[in-house]
Amino acid sequence: MKKLFLTSLISIFLFSCGDDPATTMTVSGNIKGLKKGTLYLQHIPDSVLVTKDSLQIDGDGNFTLSTPLESPEIFYLYLNKKDNNDVNDRITFFGEPGNITITTKWDRFDHNAKIEGSKSNTILEEYKKGISKMNIRNVELMQQAQNSELPLDSLQIDSIQKRGERNTQLTYAYALNFALNNKDSYVAPYIALFEVSDANPKYLDSISNSLTPEVANSKYGQMLRKELEN
Repeated sequence: MKKLFLTSLISIFLFSCGDDPATTMTVSGNIKGLKKGTLYLQHIPDSVLVTKDSLQIDGDGNFTLSTPLESPEIFYLYLNKKDNNDVNDRITFFGEPGNITITTKWDRFDHNAKIEGSKSNTILEEYKKGISKMNIRNVELMQQAQNSELPLDSLQIDSIQKRGERNTQLTYAYALNFALNNKDSYVAPYIALFEVSDANPKYLDSISNSLTPEVANSKYGQMLRKELEN
């Protein structure tokens, strides 16, 4: 009986010392074709980029990284391939507690990376897909003005400018409506803070006031409220 009690006590102690699965994010996956490099799991708690976990890879592209997580937020998976080229070496994703799987290729690390297991990241990708279409339209309008074989007259320039301004307004409206329609997602305050922070404060305040209590108390929810108060 004494032995059983001692075993149980040790088990409880070990469990209490380990990471709580409910507040731990584990990022695992495979980088196809990678033979050698160092992988870093990073985030920006305040204003400085901080590494939470790292792994040296030698001959195998499989990886597992983890970190305790106080609140869902943006994380970066950075790969130092030791090729003296920092292009295409960082994947941005919305981290949250649980198991997240990332699969990609070493030579196109941040292109078409498949990210699974993060509901917040899925919502963020949905937002990015919609906003990307509007950004493409802005680029097309600029190209239309620059690639014209003949000089544009004032009416044509004015027309392009008005269409550009209209598209910008639609971009802001899309972002604000997306945040309001996803008030139960940690992505909502992130969009308000980092995508449309220069929008009319009354719209940002509407987003902040609409957030569910859990999201309002998250990192980005509190940052948004503090920003509005300032």
